[in-house]
Amino acid sequence: MKVLIAVDGSKGSDIVLQEALERPWLQGTHFCLITVVDPFFFTHAPALFEDTKEAANEFLSQAAKKFEAAGWLTDINVILGNPRRVISKYAEDWHADLLLVGSHGLNALERLTLGSTVRAVLRHAKCSVEVVRTPKTEAVPGKRGKRILIATDGSEFSTEAVKAMAECPWPGETEIKILSVPEFALWLGEYPYMQRVQVEELNQSALDAARAAVAQAKEMLRRTKAQVTTDVPVEREGVAKTILQKAKEWSADLIVVGSHGRRGFDRWAMGSVSESLAMNASCPVEVVRLPFSKELGEKEGEIHESERNHDVHAVHVP
Repeated sequence: MKVLIAVDGSKGSDIVLQEALERPWLQGTHFCLITVVDPFFFTHAPALFEDTKEAANEFLSQAAKKFEAAGWLTDINVILGNPRRVISKYAEDWHADLLLVGSHGLNALERLTLGSTVRAVLRHAKCSVEVVRTPKTEAVPGKRGKRILIATDGSEFSTEAVKAMAECPWPGETEIKILSVPEFALWLGEYPYMQRVQVEELNQSALDAARAAVAQAKEMLRRTKAQVTTDVPVEREGVAKTILQKAKEWSADLIVVGSHGRRGFDRWAMGSVSESLAMNASCPVEVVRLPFSKELGEKEGEIHESERNHDVHAVHVP
């Protein structure tokens, strides 16, 4: 496994590094620590530019020693360019499986800014991404290990997220909760052309699908040493809102979710569930992607299907 960690020397960087050092990894995991220095800001200060690169290299060297002391193969690199672009590109060139990046305590304005580094990485990285932040929840009395909340809808992408967690060597004190939020037809008035019984059938179908999703995920995790539980909430709120609320109530240390669900490819879509969780959760969030070749095939398949539907529709237009 190859894990890329993007840091900038701030307090948030220490949190990202600590998260990586405390997490159990597969034997042979290879780390790379990077810092991005944007030359644009040093156009009229070349001497300061050189000093900044040296300071960044020294910070990475000191951080790498901690990983090497833990027995991990670790590289470092200072990259030049705009972090919104070069982090994802470096992850692709290095063939990273997972990219860790700090949130730096995103405020409301940053969450709404399309150009934020975290949002850009979430949308453009072709590997899994974990947005790391200091959990805001209080410590739970008697709590021993990490609490990991896996949100699934039973899709291929959710299955990949469960698989990623199943492959981690979690210690026995780890708690994993599998959560699936049914996508109910919220109100009868939302579908005025349907009868009550039809809406009820839709809701029951959604509930059955959620129960099947958690059962499938639990079976995938049966060999892990972690303590696994399941939850299918029936609150009729939005999916992302429910996941965030459950994570807060349970004092989750990490939320894990597929990059997109049964609704299809949404890397470029504002407001996706995965992006909403990553930008608004009070704990770290890992967004798991399919291997790029499989995800690209999924996208192309949907494009071709859309084209076929368009062609069929065009036949019936006068």
